[in-house]
Amino acid sequence: MRALFKMTWVEFKLFLREPIGAFFTLIFPLMLLFIFGSIFGNEPSELMGGLGSVDVSTPAYIAMIIGTVGLMSGPISLVVYREQGILRRFRAAPLRPVTIIGAQVIIYFLMTLLGVVLLVVAAHLVYHVRLPEAPLAVFAAFCLSLASFLAAGFVLASLMPTARTTQVVAMAIFYPMLFLSGAAGPRQIMPETVQKVSEFLPLTHVNILIGDLWFGEGWSLVSVAVLVGMLVIGGTVASRTFRWE
Repeated sequence: MRALFKMTWVEFKLFLREPIGAFFTLIFPLMLLFIFGSIFGNEPSELMGGLGSVDVSTPAYIAMIIGTVGLMSGPISLVVYREQGILRRFRAAPLRPVTIIGAQVIIYFLMTLLGVVLLVVAAHLVYHVRLPEAPLAVFAAFCLSLASFLAAGFVLASLMPTARTTQVVAMAIFYPMLFLSGAAGPRQIMPETVQKVSEFLPLTHVNILIGDLWFGEGWSLVSVAVLVGMLVIGGTVASRTFRWE
């Protein structure tokens, strides 16, 4: 446990020293919140089922943070470590692999949670956003969603040869999902055809799962199944393909 704590503390400091990862996790969602909040406000709309624009967007921005950390920050950092020989030196040190990987997972969980807390607090204070009706269920959905995307990120880190390639592939996967899933804008205003296509994207199911629980509509079993399947398959593939050097 002591080794895990020290590794986590080191990873925390390294995360904060990496401006891109910290920016897109902690600052960028707040920028979107204030930009679109200042444009559209948070007045109830029939198009959005009596909810305001910011009410709908806040759970969606949580999905965006999860996707950013899982598919962008996590795999790129791991591949950089492998390229620089850091993973090889870690493995040669008297540290168990579970400690090294565990520290990575813990720090990404904590930083993602911090980004979500900052977002929700700002949205509630400035725009009086409705808080979740089932906060524990929302937290459970958050944990499942993040674990699923981290598993996918570990697969990406296992298969990609360089950090540059990882960044390009991660962006090619993530940004179409970001805009089609409704994480960057309400799905309710998208054409019906786009909404149907977006149902095949994992980030859409994060958005649906968290959004439904946020507004008291219960668990979406389809979304749960998609994310659990993603977690199991991603974890299995990553465990068999992860390379330390």
